[in-house]
Amino acid sequence: MKHLLKLEGMSKEAILEILSSTKNIKASRGANEIKPLNAQTWAMIFTKSSTRTRVSFEVGIRELGGSVMFLNANDMQLGRGEPIKDTARVLGRMVHGAVIRTYAQSDIEEFANLSNIPTINALTDDEHPCQILTDIFTFQEARGPIQGKVVTYIGDGACNVPLSWIHAASTLDFELRIAAPAEFQPNNEILAKAKGNISCTEDIQSAVDGTDMVYTDVWVSMGMESEKEERLNKLANYQINQELLSLAKPNALVMHCLPAYRGKEIDEDTFEANAETIFTQAENRLHTQKAILTWLAS
Repeated sequence: MKHLLKLEGMSKEAILEILSSTKNIKASRGANEIKPLNAQTWAMIFTKSSTRTRVSFEVGIRELGGSVMFLNANDMQLGRGEPIKDTARVLGRMVHGAVIRTYAQSDIEEFANLSNIPTINALTDDEHPCQILTDIFTFQEARGPIQGKVVTYIGDGACNVPLSWIHAASTLDFELRIAAPAEFQPNNEILAKAKGNISCTEDIQSAVDGTDMVYTDVWVSMGMESEKEERLNKLANYQINQELLSLAKPNALVMHCLPAYRGKEIDEDTFEANAETIFTQAENRLHTQKAILTWLAS
């Protein structure tokens, strides 16, 4: 039984297979596509709000021949205290796969273990694997293989997106630089375990110098709203703008997994100047997740 629960520990072969499949799926969309989910029904269980993840998975499952039901956790018995292990054992007898977007990584792993159906992590507090696979595909679509390149992440370096980038860098052999205040950097245990060409610094200029990609995400993730003002103050100097980008390679890509808060993690002019890349990145969630679903069905 295959799942996509995290990038940590995922084999290089599996990642490359998904990336290669994404290219073919994108090129053949609407033209005699295979339907590996034909006659299947998938459940999407979301505790956290979503735009891109929900739409891309719903469209993707349907385009691959499946049916999909969206289940807001608050509308289920799960929202009234039923344990995830019971929800897993019920749904495992009724549906063919599950896409889960929630807080605790342990909940997704427990669901996958007990449901006995393919399970996809559509975001937890620990990882966002579908997003980072999409980002890598987007980079390679524009600039060729990511191996040996330099990726710079700026902002909150301890949230799920940079943590997934860490695992990707150690597997695919590219350099990852994380620029963040010390208290927003990933812990030493995570870095030591990854064993890749990964560095953390508070010096945003040195992190961007000569990089191939500059990447950011929101400073206040879901569930951290009570920390909003403190986070905005502490991260105020970690904004992507034109002055900072002058230090990167001339053809460096600027990426953002959205939603974007202009004037915070990225300024308006820089966002709009790189909108084509950013919205291609958003579109590619659909194609990459179709590749993931196809990989799980194989």
